[in-house]
Amino acid sequence: MAVTDFKNEGITESSNVQEYMGEKHDVEEGGLSDPNHVELQRALKARHITMIAIGGAIGTGLIIGTGEALAKAGPGAILIAYAWVGFIVYLVMCALGEMAAWLPLPSGFTGYAVRFCDPALGFTLGWTYWFKYIILSPNQLTAGALVISYWIPTEKVNAGVWITILLILIIAINYFGVKFFGEFEFWLSSFKVVVIIGIILLSFILMLGGGPDHDRKGFRYWKKPGAFNTYIMEGDAGRFLAFWSTMVSATFAYLGTELVGVTVGEAQNPRKTIPRAIKLTFYRILFFYVLSVLLVGTLVPYDDKKLAFAVGASSSAAASPFVVAIENSGIPVLSHILNACILLFVFSAANSDLYIATRTIYGLARENKAPKIFARTDKRGVPVFALAICSLIALLAYMNVSNDSRTVFKYFVNLVSMFGLLTWISILVTHIHFIRARKAQNVSSNDMAYVAPFGAAGSWLALVFCCIIALTKNYDVFTHNPEKWGNFDYKNFITAYLGIPLYFILLIGYKLIIGSKRVDPATADLWSGKDEIDREEAAYIARKNAEAEKQSQSHWFYRTFVSWLF
Repeated sequence: MAVTDFKNEGITESSNVQEYMGEKHDVEEGGLSDPNHVELQRALKARHITMIAIGGAIGTGLIIGTGEALAKAGPGAILIAYAWVGFIVYLVMCALGEMAAWLPLPSGFTGYAVRFCDPALGFTLGWTYWFKYIILSPNQLTAGALVISYWIPTEKVNAGVWITILLILIIAINYFGVKFFGEFEFWLSSFKVVVIIGIILLSFILMLGGGPDHDRKGFRYWKKPGAFNTYIMEGDAGRFLAFWSTMVSATFAYLGTELVGVTVGEAQNPRKTIPRAIKLTFYRILFFYVLSVLLVGTLVPYDDKKLAFAVGASSSAAASPFVVAIENSGIPVLSHILNACILLFVFSAANSDLYIATRTIYGLARENKAPKIFARTDKRGVPVFALAICSLIALLAYMNVSNDSRTVFKYFVNLVSMFGLLTWISILVTHIHFIRARKAQNVSSNDMAYVAPFGAAGSWLALVFCCIIALTKNYDVFTHNPEKWGNFDYKNFITAYLGIPLYFILLIGYKLIIGSKRVDPATADLWSGKDEIDREEAAYIARKNAEAEKQSQSHWFYRTFVSWLF
């Protein structure tokens, strides 16, 4: 239904909109409270959203993944790759932020795809994103068990014991409600920030010769063995292939940054908190990622034998190039401390992944693209049935108790990394259509809480790059002798690229079965539910102003010791 139809009928209040639309109260257009409990609660505060945003950008991909990238490509290549991919991620976040600030939907970016682009894209995006996170949740649980095995070998205590403990903890945290989840992730993400800052400062000190060995390394390793390594072949072609493999590694490390788009349905005053989280993403990427890879590249040469061991290690401190740098500098015990920090990183990631999977299937159910039971919540606003199904699927983690299953599960991770790229592509396509819709309906940028600084051009740039990465993600499977089938890594090829045909099968299948059509920019629904959010925002601001004096006495620890970092 066009926006003008609502205006002509004189329907301005959201309750009247719901009545006008009939019984579709569980569909996104209304976005209203429902007696059957299908509503989330806006209990995530500004500091929760801020820290969830940054927590999504800090994980084992930074602490551990840089080791493999450094050994494969060299310090110069990883610096360029992480900086460029970081900029692409920023463009994706800006695109998402513009839509989220205009209309914070409980279904997140899947709802935007339905409204502004094509219902088929919303269906495809939602299911592929959910599939990604129901696989990542058990994968993180397994990583946690592997981190613990750094101290307690699996021969003594089976990995299934640690998987069980971690799984029970993350289910409990998610069940206690979004307010508890937000508070827990806030402090855990704050700890992650402190750890990363500590690692950066330590790396800078070691670089200047402040370690026990008093070796002032500087940029010595950029000259010998060099800033760029070769991969697969020698010469300039080998250096390019090494560099491009690092672009893929950097992309995988940044996957998950978009999770702030899933929290918009439970954010207080989202039109302020979401843009703030998006704007700061650029500086966080610059500081945490780019500066980290720059420093570690000065401390560890890409041909270091310990680093070569790290590439084959599991998700523990032994796999981190920062630990190699610490050991090379002669600092004892610190590797165990860093391993404990990595364990918390993995636990936080598992907790967030379960949350995202739950909210994604909830959003699909809200739009009638999944069984309606998954849209039901309890009185606290927790989608308990969605949490239950995601928790059951997380039991896949027990597949990893055997070594053979670990190999199989690595292929699953390879698959979902493609779905992560397809998610970015879908968000960018949706944003381009959103810009066309607001221009067609004469929505001025002055009326918007946040506008992507690079507009449609930035989204087009990021879209082209993400498509190239998706197509060349596992290019090394094609580098073997094509005349010998035995040399072709077909398992890696299938799991790397299966996501693309599955994506189009879901997209085209939905259009053929349901008969959905592309949304016309002139009639795209930019308004339904917006009046309710406007009232919520006004009421929230009024309440916060009334409590200004009381708020000045609360959260003193955060304001004094943490907030200045952001």
